[in-house]
Amino acid sequence: MSDYKYGAYGHVKESVIQSAAQASTVLVYVGTAPVNLVRGYREAGIVHRPVKAANLLEAQRKVGYSEDWASFSLCEAAAMHFNHPQGSIGPVYFINVLDPQVHQKEEETTAALQFSNGRAAILSDTIILDTLVLDGKMEGTDFTVDYDFNRKMAVISLLGEDSAATKEVQATYSQVDPAKVTQADIIGGVTANGEYTGLGSLQLLYQEHNAVVNLLAAPGWSHIPAVYRAMCSAVRQVNGHWDAYVLADIPLADGEGQALDTIAKAKQWKKDNGYSDERSTVCWPMGETGAGKAVHLSTLGAVELLRADESHGGVPMETAGNKPIPIVKQYFGKASANKGFDQQQANQLTAAGISTAVFWGGRWVLWGDHTAAYEHGGSFDPRAIFDVNMRMLFHITNRFQLEWGTTIDKPFTRGLKDSILNREQAKLDALVAQGALIGSPTVAFLEEENPTASLMNGQFRWDVAATPTPPLKSATVYVGYTDAGFAAYFEGGE
Repeated sequence: MSDYKYGAYGHVKESVIQSAAQASTVLVYVGTAPVNLVRGYREAGIVHRPVKAANLLEAQRKVGYSEDWASFSLCEAAAMHFNHPQGSIGPVYFINVLDPQVHQKEEETTAALQFSNGRAAILSDTIILDTLVLDGKMEGTDFTVDYDFNRKMAVISLLGEDSAATKEVQATYSQVDPAKVTQADIIGGVTANGEYTGLGSLQLLYQEHNAVVNLLAAPGWSHIPAVYRAMCSAVRQVNGHWDAYVLADIPLADGEGQALDTIAKAKQWKKDNGYSDERSTVCWPMGETGAGKAVHLSTLGAVELLRADESHGGVPMETAGNKPIPIVKQYFGKASANKGFDQQQANQLTAAGISTAVFWGGRWVLWGDHTAAYEHGGSFDPRAIFDVNMRMLFHITNRFQLEWGTTIDKPFTRGLKDSILNREQAKLDALVAQGALIGSPTVAFLEEENPTASLMNGQFRWDVAATPTPPLKSATVYVGYTDAGFAAYFEGGE
């Protein structure tokens, strides 16, 4: 009779995770995640390895989740991608550098757990689940442990004769210490014996996931100059082939703890610290959500670039500028007296190659479409004016390599040369038709760029000339007064 019901009932079921739009752009985040909440995290290989997540539930299961974004930086990205009011967008790849075996508190934690009906809980996001020990009991035989991300607690269930028991049991466990993670962990590298860490783990993305990185972000870390430089270096010829674009932040305080909470201070800091790589967008300040949480603009920019790319079939032809974002104000730090700035003041930042956020058109939007190399009136390569310029050029080179890499070591006949020329021209023409390029882009196999010595060594070169479509950065209308309208008062007047 257990299925017999008479009356009104309610039942709390598992969380419904909103599905995410699937983008072809490959976005990688490097930072810290609470993998201590994932059972068997070490065997799963989720430390210093790219991990793919397509929705929030998958992110929770694979790398954990916490609302403490300051300690676990990758959770900010997971929340913004997979719990976004304008719709979720993914998948994304996480490279977590927090290692619970290394970054943990010195002393173990001991607690007396009060079990009721065979269940007890530990409210913590720093507990290392794999280290939990109950006095006199064996996991799997006498008890199980899991993590409830909705209630933010570890749940311990007794088995066998104790499954309905109400008793007190002594528990011992270790806790992670995210503060022990350093910029050196983020930067990482690749050793001679094949160990990959931090940004060096980008090299594993292609061989383990057959994915080519397009965008790289490290919110909570990219404001450190050494990390920013390492990021810009890491996206140059990944695996010796792939080019990607960096999203970074300017800090809210300098190395001495002095606030960077004015436009003038942010511009000077950018200049002094060399945040001017043409392969990057740098952002300032942060944003504050309606829930009072501070979020990096680099994360919000990455979300909107992914969304824009997806709307154009994976072609990075549109900037994130003027895209709505889920914040309620600019954030300069808890102690700052700055109440914010408007679009006109924000243009001081964009003119210096800094993207920001403004209230415009009745909503908060990202503001800025220049690379970090841009400076109004300054000297730089014209390709670095807009982020879409750089990303489109990378799109062309990466796609060329992906398509023709399988022909390497095949006989380079005249027919193959012509096939490559025709195919590449067709792709360029398709990008023009789509609106991603303008004019008449060309691809050529030039005699002067393919000398006999190169041909003899099997080295061949194609030259592409293309103009990415610029964004409508400004629109101005000029209106003038005329007295001609007064003729309307008289007969025959119009």
